[in-house]
Amino acid sequence: MDAKDILGLSKTSHPASQEKKSRTVKESQRKPDGISREVYALIGGVPPLMPAVEPLQLKKRPPTDEKITWQWLPFTSSARKDNLQLFHWVRVVNGVPPMGDYSFAKYNKSVDVVKYTDEEYEKHLTDDMWTKEETDQLFELCQQFDLRFIVIADRFPSSRTVEELKERYYKVSRSILIARAAASPGDVSEHPIVKEPYKFTQERDRKRALSMVLSQTKHQERKDSEVLAEAKRIAESRMAARNAKESELPITFNVERAIVPGETLSPSSNSEFPSAMVAPSTSMAENTSTLASLRMLRVYLRTYALDQMIQAASSSAGLRTIKRVEQSLQELGVNLKPRVPTKSVCAQHLELRKEILTLLNLQKQLQYKEAEGSSYRDSPYETPGTPKDRTFVPESTSFGGERVGKRDQKRKAPGRAEAPSSPAQPKRPRKLRASDM
Repeated sequence: MDAKDILGLSKTSHPASQEKKSRTVKESQRKPDGISREVYALIGGVPPLMPAVEPLQLKKRPPTDEKITWQWLPFTSSARKDNLQLFHWVRVVNGVPPMGDYSFAKYNKSVDVVKYTDEEYEKHLTDDMWTKEETDQLFELCQQFDLRFIVIADRFPSSRTVEELKERYYKVSRSILIARAAASPGDVSEHPIVKEPYKFTQERDRKRALSMVLSQTKHQERKDSEVLAEAKRIAESRMAARNAKESELPITFNVERAIVPGETLSPSSNSEFPSAMVAPSTSMAENTSTLASLRMLRVYLRTYALDQMIQAASSSAGLRTIKRVEQSLQELGVNLKPRVPTKSVCAQHLELRKEILTLLNLQKQLQYKEAEGSSYRDSPYETPGTPKDRTFVPESTSFGGERVGKRDQKRKAPGRAEAPSSPAQPKRPRKLRASDM
């Protein structure tokens, strides 16, 4: 009994098709060449992430026309002055050994140490702190150990520090180069020893500071980092304050926008004059944005800054108002742009534009007020309001304390004519009864 018997399914199957499917699956998962069976089982049939290299490409066979052998042959090096002969294994192709210098001889680099004569020493190199014997020993060790001053200080017979040895060597070399250049024509100003003289005190202070830093404890390092962070914060705050101070210009645009062309006032407006004339202005925000954009440029012309500030001040006004401001400047004989745009001239020019704009706004407001007053004077009707001839009539009461009805009150109200009483109509004749007959 299997699962199909439990579920009541038919046991019809196609063994041929199943074999074909299994065969095709096995063929698709065939182990590639060059990979062992154990490795392929660990991979699980997944293709490798890195491209596989065929083993045949790892070891390339040499061409058939070359015969390569390895031979034990002698060699000499140009780096040695004693002509020492040594042996090593050499790759020989077709029986022809390699010719030429030793391949590692090119890495043998030596320092060209300046040499002096006794006459030059007596003329240019005498020093009270150094004798000629000590100077000769110093230069011999420098030539021997290629200016490795740590080794030279260890081999030097007298007790001299590394800084003292360096100072003496570079001072002597510099003096010899300058003296020889003066005797014979030649430019040694670009020579490293002449161009950058050795500084004894600076080197000593540098090493002392380095030893102090390396000998600090963790507590001192933490304290120093806190001090540096505080110094950085103070420097950034001062830089921000200085930038803010430099960005402030002598003239700030506080031109408040009044009534611009295109806006109308209703005749029934009962607002006060200052509140109607001076509307909420966006000139300060525009001025701040202009200053921020100029501050991003770092370097700019004063005429460019003047144009930007004029645009920011006139942005709230209409095109007609801007033309009237320019027309007023021309009438006053003032150039639209200053010929000599100094700081004071630009400030006065901006102040004049602000005053002209304020004057135009006041003139516009005056015209509106005059039009509103003339409309009140020329109107043929009275403005609806509280009636002038209305009298107050208290509620009347009768002598007996009884209240008069609403109908009587309305009837007695002033301005209402009393309605004439209707005439008396005759009564209907009474119907005769049967008993009256």
